[in-house]
Amino acid sequence: MSDSEFECSDLSGSESEESVTSGSDLEYSDNFDGNIDSSKEWCEINTENPPPPPPRFRFLATPGCTFTLNDMFDPLEYFRLFFDIKLINIIVKETNRYAMQQPKRTRKHWDSITTEDIYVFLTICIIQGIIHKPEERMYWNTNEIFLTPIFSKLMPRNRFLQINKNLHFNNNDNYDSTTNPDSKINKIWSIVANLNKKFSHLYVPERDISVDESLMLYKGRLSWKQYIPLKRSRFGVKFFMLCESASGYLYNFIIYTGKGTSFNEKYQEMPIASQIVLSLADPLLGKGYCLTTDNYYTSPQLADYLISCQTDLCGTVRTNRRDVPGVIHNKKLEKGEIVAVQRDKVMILKWQDKRAVTLLSTFHNPVKVNKEMRDGSVQSKPQVVIDYNHTMGGVDLLDQHLRDYPVTRKGGKKYYKKIFFHLVDICLYNAFVLYKKNGGEKDNLGFRMRLIERLMEEYHTETRGNKQNRPKSFGPLRLTERHFPVFVPPTEKKDAPTRYCAVCCKRNKKTGKKLRKETRYYCKDCDVALCAVPCFGIYHTKADF
Repeated sequence: MSDSEFECSDLSGSESEESVTSGSDLEYSDNFDGNIDSSKEWCEINTENPPPPPPRFRFLATPGCTFTLNDMFDPLEYFRLFFDIKLINIIVKETNRYAMQQPKRTRKHWDSITTEDIYVFLTICIIQGIIHKPEERMYWNTNEIFLTPIFSKLMPRNRFLQINKNLHFNNNDNYDSTTNPDSKINKIWSIVANLNKKFSHLYVPERDISVDESLMLYKGRLSWKQYIPLKRSRFGVKFFMLCESASGYLYNFIIYTGKGTSFNEKYQEMPIASQIVLSLADPLLGKGYCLTTDNYYTSPQLADYLISCQTDLCGTVRTNRRDVPGVIHNKKLEKGEIVAVQRDKVMILKWQDKRAVTLLSTFHNPVKVNKEMRDGSVQSKPQVVIDYNHTMGGVDLLDQHLRDYPVTRKGGKKYYKKIFFHLVDICLYNAFVLYKKNGGEKDNLGFRMRLIERLMEEYHTETRGNKQNRPKSFGPLRLTERHFPVFVPPTEKKDAPTRYCAVCCKRNKKTGKKLRKETRYYCKDCDVALCAVPCFGIYHTKADF
């Protein structure tokens, strides 16, 4: 009898009672060396009397946080794990550099920013994710209907828009291919590399992890923009992500930039789908993790390689994949029927539900269990289907929470700024997960509210010497209070400075004229420059100004 015939007879359900009993409770086999002989033939399994499931690999990692904090319940401490002073200094340095590279007429009003400015800027962005308004300028609107005074107190509108316009993360004149392997994301690479490293170093995930793609909404012009009709965003930048299944914590990610996307060189001989999975999971291989993937990534070849790395795999698989036996692809089944094949530790199962569902697993057998449905009915399903549904949703869970209070706004033409704010969203969620792992009791909204309060306490001061910090007159008070024209106060550079008249500028904007009208007069209470006649009277008597 040949070796293949012997293997087939063993896998068809003719094991001894002793082997079934010992194998069903086995979590890990010390006799299994982790190597698989892919030259062996697939053998169909007797689904009525299936063999015991292959043992899982022993889980060697120690899940949990790898850091300690002075106050384990302070949201600011968790946020600064990701946006520490080193990363903020990069943003400050490159934003100031980029602003000074602009034409002279543009940069003459620029005041260099500090680390406090960036923290306050991020604070405003987080608040904007909670309080949604159609246009960004409306957060500083003085109309009582839309008035939200906190934004003006934190930072003047023009200052915020200046920082947002000049926000930058690298030196445009200095591209180093040795530190940035992907030139297409050079403008954001310093942030991507910094945060990706922190994600994987601050936390060790639990045994069940999942790999899937996520789409960040972006409709601007970009050569590597993706169109995925089944995704909610449909158009955008694609991220390949590895998340913890239970919490959605993002452990590692790769931004897809087309054909030149950089993956781990160790796996360059593998198919692209396998390169993605192995590049993301590389730090976790050899530790007994269980990886869940969908049918884009799952293949017998990937399963064989992961087994050699002491890592289990479970996922849906396409029946036309290379090395999937023909019986799986061709056999027609009635509803509820199962056909399964096995080769050493790898099992492929096809189950007919409303439509055919095909899965691959390295630690399941084709046993069926009763599952209570939401409507109270009981349905018989393969155990591998239930476990797949339970562990596949890590990336979907992350995507779901990123839409709760999004920092990223829909508009914006600069792809690298969109990616930056998307990463801020991810950092906020990862920080929240770590906070909950350490016993925090606040929910996602409560965590963000407390984070905003702590950021304001630490980094916002009422007067920091910025000339933009001028008192404002809110709402319709300018129409009822007593106002008097006075000269614009002198500055260090000019004894008799002038400013643009607010009424003239608004009138010219409506008519399409480009005339700039300057005046020496202004209203001290409103801090608005106005011509003495007739603009001063118009501004303080007409509501549309």
